[in-house]
Amino acid sequence: MCALTNYSSLVETAVRENVDLIIAGAGIPRNLPAYLGKKNIKLIPIVSSAKVANLICKSWDRLGHLPDAIVVEGPKAGGHLGYNLEQLTDPSFVSNGLEKIILEILSINKKTGLEIPLIAAGGICTGKDIYNFLQLGASGVQMGTSFVTTKECDANNKFKQTYITSKKEDIVLIESPVGMPGRAIRNKYVDKTKKERIPFKCKNHCLKTCNPGKSPYCIADALINAQKGDLDKGYAFAGTNAYRATKIISVKEVFNTLKKEYNEAFK
Repeated sequence: MCALTNYSSLVETAVRENVDLIIAGAGIPRNLPAYLGKKNIKLIPIVSSAKVANLICKSWDRLGHLPDAIVVEGPKAGGHLGYNLEQLTDPSFVSNGLEKIILEILSINKKTGLEIPLIAAGGICTGKDIYNFLQLGASGVQMGTSFVTTKECDANNKFKQTYITSKKEDIVLIESPVGMPGRAIRNKYVDKTKKERIPFKCKNHCLKTCNPGKSPYCIADALINAQKGDLDKGYAFAGTNAYRATKIISVKEVFNTLKKEYNEAFK
């Protein structure tokens, strides 16, 4: 996450340890290739618009590197979102925004002769969704929400149950302390943060955009508490389709279902 105060040291450590690839989001990683030196590490930025994708390509090209792939995260995603509230409250944009952005980037790639694989992300829930985005021109998809309620997910079962018991209307937009909208499952803690400031002691100023003195609560504490199952002191980030989860299953079962749905769409 580019927004982390220790972003540089994390990238430097990753490069030093010879990782296979680095995915960077939560900001614009303009100078990410500068960290590589002579190492052949794949770099994949996360973008929310064709404009940002184009900006990154131009910035990286000056450093002799182009993205090895681009994750295009649409407005249906969970967590912090790279869109303003006007966009996120526009039903048409939320429904079709990801498709539109992917087509815009594909158009730029075609004009410039680039062949950068695009990975569609945000709101992808079924095998049919995967099929549709591959048909659109994406090279792959990124899925998060569908794997939260799996046995292999390391989140506390109470966290997983918030997905399973949620209704469509429980998936809401929130105003995050980091200055951008987010999508989460509404609970008592979310409601509480709208009414009062929740005091906290800032441990390490983890996010560049956070002002601990004015922040209504600590976003890091809220997310870590929720992941551990303490939903009285936190909340679960989630994509628009979180309410579709009905039970905890294995990753194998998720893939089998996706494969079946994909094959049906392919027919």
